[in-house]
Amino acid sequence: MQSSETILIAGPCVIESADVMEAVAARLVPFCGRARVYFKASFDKANRTSLNSYRGPGLERGLELLAAVKEKFGLPVLTDIHEAWQAAPAAEVCDVLQIPAFLCRQTDLLVAAARTGRIVNIKKAQFLSAEDMRYPVEKARDGGAPEVWLTERGNTFGYGALVVDFRNLPKMKPLADAVLMDCTHACQEPAGATGRTGGNSAYVPMMARAAKAFGADGYFFETHPAPETALSDGPNMLNLAELPALVEELL
Repeated sequence: MQSSETILIAGPCVIESADVMEAVAARLVPFCGRARVYFKASFDKANRTSLNSYRGPGLERGLELLAAVKEKFGLPVLTDIHEAWQAAPAAEVCDVLQIPAFLCRQTDLLVAAARTGRIVNIKKAQFLSAEDMRYPVEKARDGGAPEVWLTERGNTFGYGALVVDFRNLPKMKPLADAVLMDCTHACQEPAGATGRTGGNSAYVPMMARAAKAFGADGYFFETHPAPETALSDGPNMLNLAELPALVEELL
């Protein structure tokens, strides 16, 4: 890692409104200086279970809203990209480009993100081992990324839940500049038959504490002022009111 500070990534799953984004950003500002803090929100969730699910405002409007948060609160920002052509425009605003777990083997996507000169955060696929993540990292490094992070988010075992092998955190440390724990997506309960993904946010603090015990360099939280009304991933999101105390504990 280029810094010994804990990395904290937090924000709503998808960009819903400026009000939600600002509510979350305001809660993150007090941790600046004590951690490397990044505001996260997606302009497009291209991997929703149902065709009818809300995906976001799109690239142009999404980047406008992310830029507004960055300017008003002084926070660096992170967003997902799903296609290689999105990397360059997203990098004009975003400090970190995130590669979704399902896409972490997509060579063109990884290289395009790396060539922007931004930090690349690669979510570990639900179907890959820790050791297999060396190859996405190599692609990003060869593409010129100044810093490459890996984020653990659990593995699919085929019975309606994700299971986290926390050994993956120390196993991935030799591969990347930082290894993070996605404490909220790890609590997902994928359920394609009902057209949406479920989850149990009660386990989020436990995921974070376990990750700390296994030496995580940072934490990823999707958080919302009212998860029950969130337009994406509400069941596994951390209530924003609970975020500060948990972060204090982790720091």
